[in-house]
Amino acid sequence: MLSDRFVDGRSIGTTKLVKHKGTIKTIETEDGDIIDCVDFYQQPAFDHPLLKNHTIQMKPSSIPSDLKANSSEPDQLFQNWHQSGQCPEATIPIRRTQGNQHPRDLYHFKQRRARLNHSLDGASDGDVLSSHEYATAYLGGNFHGAHATINVWQPTVSNDGEMSIGQIWVVAGPDDKVNTMEAGWRVDYDQKSKLFVYWTSDGYQNTGCHNLECPGFVQTNKKVALGSPIGDISSYNSKQTNIGITIYKNEGNWWLKVNDQPVGYWPSSLFTYLANSATELTWGGEIYNSKIGGVHTKTQMGSGHFPSEGYGKASYFRNIQYVDTNGIFKDVEAGQLTPDATKPSCYNINLQSDTSGGSGTNFYFGGPGYSDKCPK
Repeated sequence: MLSDRFVDGRSIGTTKLVKHKGTIKTIETEDGDIIDCVDFYQQPAFDHPLLKNHTIQMKPSSIPSDLKANSSEPDQLFQNWHQSGQCPEATIPIRRTQGNQHPRDLYHFKQRRARLNHSLDGASDGDVLSSHEYATAYLGGNFHGAHATINVWQPTVSNDGEMSIGQIWVVAGPDDKVNTMEAGWRVDYDQKSKLFVYWTSDGYQNTGCHNLECPGFVQTNKKVALGSPIGDISSYNSKQTNIGITIYKNEGNWWLKVNDQPVGYWPSSLFTYLANSATELTWGGEIYNSKIGGVHTKTQMGSGHFPSEGYGKASYFRNIQYVDTNGIFKDVEAGQLTPDATKPSCYNINLQSDTSGGSGTNFYFGGPGYSDKCPK
């Protein structure tokens, strides 16, 4: 049984929120988030045994050439917690985790990969049973990074323990030892679209976590709080909000860049198969279907609307790129991508052949979940 959460003696929920080690300042936001400003050198990453003698890289030495970003990705404070305060210099913001917000994540990429392999071999959907469902585009090869402009929405998550995600996966290694770095936006049962990162180095078994919930990811930016809500989101047939997500290798480390902000990095020493390069890149959406009562969840993916509805109504990925082993961003041709939808009647993906208008290689994805055409 979970105990009440307390901050400075106040009960605010169902699990005890603990102040992070090295906290210099604490910020409470209007929407109930608690942000600890933690001394840079006391952040969780440096408790990892592989990082005891780690040489810290405070900023990337360069950004690969030919990165495509657009005017809707300015260098700005895109999270609302800044309205309640700022973290001092030489600190980083860490959001206090509110309970078990990520209960359904283990083994999800292995399930997606198994489904993709089966579909490429001509097997039916029934051959791979999974509660995780996807609408993604995949690229195989040898890579030093990936980028996309991701349309940000706040899809409805119907049941506690479910989630809806729009993200990039950077991957290497066999299923049982798969290494991944993941980043994008995520909505849980709290119905808030949040920036997140994730990593594992052993197939989601014992290593890795979301955000800064375990030692690993080294954060260098004092303006971005991983796991905290994104301020602006898209509206149906109205204003569209995008976020630029870039993962790329620099001086041996894998850097995360959000819009124009270098956020931090995954040290290569965390990984085995990703120590050198990635062999798979995936862009797209994921949901968890808890199948309550034996019926399909109403949890939405993307905007909650099918790709066929197009701009302003369906969620999209634009300017899809990879970083080659020479450190240069290159456009992914639409014909190079392998689309995969676990259940197209529930959630689908539609690759676009028109790359004009500044969108680069792009696709629409998502869907409403449960309907007459998606009963289970």
